[in-house]
Amino acid sequence: MTEKVSLLQPFKIGIDPMDRLLLVNFEKDPDSVYLGFEPQVFDDSIHGKGHLVIGWRIDGKVDVYYQPGLLLKAEHYDIAGKGLNNMIQTTFSKANYEIDDLGVQACYLFKDIENRSITIRIIEKNNKVRKPFGLLAPMGDAAEKPSSLPLVYLHDFYFVRKNQTEIEIIINNRKHRPDELPFPIDMTKMYFIRYSPRPLIVTLNTAFSGKVSSVNIEPHVEIYNSEDHKIHLTWENTSPVIKKIIRKNEIHQVTLEFEDAFPNLHSLPKNITRNGKFIIKAHPSTGIIRGQYFINNSNKIKLVMIPNKGWKPRTSKISLWFLYSIAGIFKNWPKSYKWTAILNPQPDGSLLMDSKWERINTK
Repeated sequence: MTEKVSLLQPFKIGIDPMDRLLLVNFEKDPDSVYLGFEPQVFDDSIHGKGHLVIGWRIDGKVDVYYQPGLLLKAEHYDIAGKGLNNMIQTTFSKANYEIDDLGVQACYLFKDIENRSITIRIIEKNNKVRKPFGLLAPMGDAAEKPSSLPLVYLHDFYFVRKNQTEIEIIINNRKHRPDELPFPIDMTKMYFIRYSPRPLIVTLNTAFSGKVSSVNIEPHVEIYNSEDHKIHLTWENTSPVIKKIIRKNEIHQVTLEFEDAFPNLHSLPKNITRNGKFIIKAHPSTGIIRGQYFINNSNKIKLVMIPNKGWKPRTSKISLWFLYSIAGIFKNWPKSYKWTAILNPQPDGSLLMDSKWERINTK
């Protein structure tokens, strides 16, 4: 009987389900507390079914207003700006958000934490055919203490059109003007209100402290299924090395691919350093992220990953090329993320890992 080989892979691609997403900015005409709202819709086994509205505060933090029945975790909001200010279970007078052939149809009525009435109402009535595209949203740019690399892939993403659209953003009886996109998309003037009917929220390598499990595989196996991850392997003599890791989901699979195969940490020689390149990709329309990894194996194994090449979009139209060129945030925000993992060998041959993300100065 052929003896199995032990493989250790310290990577985790998490999926945080969401049904629909809407981002409403009024940063140029802010409230005393808020400068934007972000309605989200859920219908899954993790969060339950219902609506929430994130209130983006002028102090950089967020308030989360959510319907009873939703199951939320406060730590999930550390990627939002400067972090969570308050989570408030709220009974909405209205909570409707749909996307049809005419565009966004949304209405939210509720009271904020200061008992002020809030209205968010968007009704698009434009018969012109929309031309949505894919995008990696720069949601992680404002996070000060991220627990993961937050990858918010927005499929069928588009902006709300100015023509034939009714909009009301009212806080405590005062109307606020929505921000506008400074140039047209598809020869159409747009509000800086954007949406996706198919968001894919990915969390790469959430901070972890504990034992890293190994898997035992048959020699020269090329694909191994481990929980929700499909691991593609090549072999260096009798040791497997990782070519790519795929995380399947209902929207589109997400892949962490190594241009220089990632070694099996169990068989890594002592007092050696290794480095290589990696790519993160989902649907082709949402572009790719490139970066580098570094390994140092002495008494402990130190592993570092930095997406230092940033995001490379797929620019299907001139207006998008212009948008990404003048707003460097889209391409550059991943460059400031650094993941460090320290793995300590144990007497039984296992490894204990402490990992974290931090923001680094890229200037």
